[in-house]
Amino acid sequence: MSYQALYRVWRPQTFQDVVGQSHITRTLQNAIVQQKFSHAYLFSGPRGTGKTSAAKIFAKTINCEHAPVKEPCNECAACRGIQDGTISDVIEIDAASNTSVDDIREIRDNVKYASSVVPYKVYIIDEVHMISVNAFNALLKTLEEPPKHVVFILATTEPHKIPLTIISRCQRFDFKPITNQAIVERMQTIVDAENVEVAKEALDAVALAADGGMRDALSILDQAISYSEDGVKLEDVLAVTGGVSQKILTNIVSAMYQKDVQLALKMLDELIQNGKDPARFVYDIIYFLRDLLLYRSAPQLEGVLERAMIDEDFQKVAEQVTDKWIQSAILELNQCQQEMKWSNNPKVFIEIAIITISNQYQAQAESTNAVSSEAVMQLTQKLAQLEKEITNLKQAPVQTGAVSQPERRKQQPSKSKNTYKIPYERIRNVLKEAQKPALKEVQAQWAAFLGKLKTTSAPAHATIQDSKPAAASDNALVVAFKYEIHCSLFLENRELVESVLTSVLNKPLTIIPIPNQDWQELRNEYLKNQEPSNTEEQNTGDPIVEEARKLFGDDLIEIHD
Repeated sequence: MSYQALYRVWRPQTFQDVVGQSHITRTLQNAIVQQKFSHAYLFSGPRGTGKTSAAKIFAKTINCEHAPVKEPCNECAACRGIQDGTISDVIEIDAASNTSVDDIREIRDNVKYASSVVPYKVYIIDEVHMISVNAFNALLKTLEEPPKHVVFILATTEPHKIPLTIISRCQRFDFKPITNQAIVERMQTIVDAENVEVAKEALDAVALAADGGMRDALSILDQAISYSEDGVKLEDVLAVTGGVSQKILTNIVSAMYQKDVQLALKMLDELIQNGKDPARFVYDIIYFLRDLLLYRSAPQLEGVLERAMIDEDFQKVAEQVTDKWIQSAILELNQCQQEMKWSNNPKVFIEIAIITISNQYQAQAESTNAVSSEAVMQLTQKLAQLEKEITNLKQAPVQTGAVSQPERRKQQPSKSKNTYKIPYERIRNVLKEAQKPALKEVQAQWAAFLGKLKTTSAPAHATIQDSKPAAASDNALVVAFKYEIHCSLFLENRELVESVLTSVLNKPLTIIPIPNQDWQELRNEYLKNQEPSNTEEQNTGDPIVEEARKLFGDDLIEIHD
């Protein structure tokens, strides 16, 4: 088989070919030229970012016949021998298959022998985090003080699994994910040299799918070239990677924002039927929404967009949607992404997410309209209530004459830091007209009233939650509050509380607050002032009441139905 994959043919041969890692290649080049390079290095970073390639280039450069130089010549016997693997002094070890202590002891025993062909013996240990703890311990002393002719280069994708004692003995270089722009530029150079026609949109799609890895990008490009017949187009790359085109993402986002659930679900079903990966779809649409949000916030920063290309449809959607809607959609899709990991039918969760995103603002709009209608109704009821109160005040007789000292004392405002004035006369008038069915009706609906008030206004609910209805007439309700301060706070929210109570009872009631202690005094006073005959008539013939009178006397007895 003569064909070689693109990532093998185009593997970097010089530091200049290592894409996107200039912060590392420049440091290594300066150290080599100044002959101040270290005895041990740790190269860490994501897969396909150039760790092993940089290690081999480093080995060639320090052993090049023209050293010290910044780049290997790739023409001398040393460079060619290291490149094709015929020089035994550069040893490349796969730690995944050489994990035992014996493997490391073999390295330790061979280190003491001088290199046979080139000046430096270089050990490149790939995926070094795979070796065992005992093997690391066996390597410690050798790694710290190797012979002058030996250089260790450890490469790993998971540096957190390496003991700190090993890391502290190495110079660490962190390879970062390669930017999409750098990947596209490198691929363009390769396809030009290979004389392959690839559309710019296809290269962008390959770079997006590679997720920062140059090797992954070249593998996807190689696969797309094999899949296509006459030049690589965007559709070819999407078919190979399972990705979703930006046009479809734009249409689905637009359908969700316009609350067209049917169209959004239909497009999703077509994607799944065509073999698209559901997880990839959610991944793509989250990043598309992210780019949409960034573009709306800072249109001039087109370079930070990762999944979107600025075209007419993209700009149109960006003008339609709102930032709040995008943020809510991203959160909902992120939740969907988490739930899909544990499901055998991920399509269901995507459909639920699309329906939720499409309907959320519709539900909010309906709720706003309902609140507006209810506010108009409450204002109308409040106006009728005020008119009724004015009529009652006009019809109430004006009391004249002397007032007894106890009566005057009870009419004095309650002395507290809130100086709440208790309307004793209004409460007495309510007691005269009070009816038990009216009070029972209020008590039956009191829990529903408090629940609705809490959703309407939490501060107003807090002032009345420790109260209870004490007496009720056709147009007024006496409410006993646990603390006097709540009476004062209630007055600040009175209109709102009464409007909610009206909506629950379907009739207007004026709430008259009174502290619970003052209510007990006023209630006892009112009962004592009632006709004795009425009380006697109510309690005559009740053996329990008669027995209680004999035991405790009339003054201590309070009778309830």
